[in-house]
Amino acid sequence: MNEPAVFILWGDRSLPKVTQHMMEGRGGDHREAHNVYGLLQAEAAYESLCNYRPDQRPFIVSRAGWAGLQRYAWTWTGDIECTWEALRQTIATVVGLGLSGIPYSGPDIGGFQGNPSAELYLRWFQVSTFLTFYRSHCSNNVEYRAPWTYGEPYLSMIRDFLHLRYRLLPYFYTLSWEATQKGYPPVRPVFWLDSSDSRLWDVEDAFCLGDALMVCPVLEDGVREAKLSRRESREIILPKGRWYNFWNDAVYEKVQQVNIDAHLEQIPLLVRAGTVLPMEEGDKLILHIYPPVEGASESFLYSDAKDGYGDSRIDKFRLLRDENGLEITWEEEGNYPFSYGNVEVHLHGMKLQQVWVDGNEVSVESQQIEVGRFQKVRFQGEIV
Repeated sequence: MNEPAVFILWGDRSLPKVTQHMMEGRGGDHREAHNVYGLLQAEAAYESLCNYRPDQRPFIVSRAGWAGLQRYAWTWTGDIECTWEALRQTIATVVGLGLSGIPYSGPDIGGFQGNPSAELYLRWFQVSTFLTFYRSHCSNNVEYRAPWTYGEPYLSMIRDFLHLRYRLLPYFYTLSWEATQKGYPPVRPVFWLDSSDSRLWDVEDAFCLGDALMVCPVLEDGVREAKLSRRESREIILPKGRWYNFWNDAVYEKVQQVNIDAHLEQIPLLVRAGTVLPMEEGDKLILHIYPPVEGASESFLYSDAKDGYGDSRIDKFRLLRDENGLEITWEEEGNYPFSYGNVEVHLHGMKLQQVWVDGNEVSVESQQIEVGRFQKVRFQGEIV
């Protein structure tokens, strides 16, 4: 919990603000010391774990901190209420923490204080699937809850999103590497993609996961299946460019605002054109390719042993769209061995006619091709 606290039924649960602290000899009251205490405790824990296990990465989650906390710990959004308003606020909180230099954060799924409805818990789980911190948790004085608490159909819907989370881990891991290299938060405001577009400045009901995915959660009650005679879509402000619907490959281009289906089992999830989205199933790497509008684009996949400070590798994928089709090239860098047994390519937004893998034509029966590791794949077909 990491900050000085007192367990009382009402009032300020911290120490009195006039409480005096040494502050390394200069003195100060609790208004300054409260969060600094959490930062210093996280730092002490980090240094201790580094000394005890020098070949492993420390993992610390701290509820409190101050500027610089990201050097030592993750954090979460604290004892939030189980309400739709709190779910909406969660997005602004996580985005704000990321812009403030803390890349890893998230809420307790469902909220902490209170008893969420099945629909609210499901929608909270769907949002959290695309945040870095992914935990279902609650207070000890509320009704117990877990993904299976609400029965069907909610359990199956939650399970589907949990499976999606695991399939997306290569992308999440690459975003974590990018955070160490550039300081970019994995969870980003929509205006990150085009800060000159004033339409995006006030968007607080959607966010980007990296530059490839735009997540548009459902943040109000009753946006669900049409057979229940309730709303089944939500309005989305789109950044410029071409976007693909993750669920059905519908294309949105040259429009500023759209309404997208938001049935109970899904939330709108969009993929930016020009993306190679890495996903995994078992020991199989699946490269989901979304052609760029024109010209070239690059995507990366970072991998290592998942702990420690040993070898790593970067796989760089470059897409090139020209008048004759689409080409993807693969460059490998680093000493860490490739950890997948098979590689598949799933092509979106293009009706395939012919495919060449490293100069050799292969048969085309669907949009999915098992290719193994390659240097260059060329696709010929019709962009849809």
